[in-house]
Amino acid sequence: MKSHKDLIVWKKSMDLVQITYEFSTNYPDSEKFGLISQMRRAAVSVPSNIAEGAARNSTKEYIRFLYIALGSLSELETQILISTRLGYLNNFNDEIIVEIRKMLLSLIKKLREFI
Repeated sequence: MKSHKDLIVWKKSMDLVQITYEFSTNYPDSEKFGLISQMRRAAVSVPSNIAEGAARNSTKEYIRFLYIALGSLSELETQILISTRLGYLNNFNDEIIVEIRKMLLSLIKKLREFI
């Protein structure tokens, strides 16, 4: 059985974590325990839930964790839009978020064939 580390969606979500940490370093100090913390936790949650789901003994549980990852991805996307509105972030390319969302949904669809 393949490891979660072999999944392209996991690798892409790890890239998203790095991107999130990099752009959020430029936020004002007043957001350290607010938006920065929330964004980083949401970003880290995506690959973490993919990994945890892959380690479970059941396809149903795997799918459940993939949905949690999808929720965290949507949460991060919303926080990025808030950051843009507040002027903390300019010209964020959401292509990676769209790509990860498509991959998660595709993986969920594929896994549903086995239950």
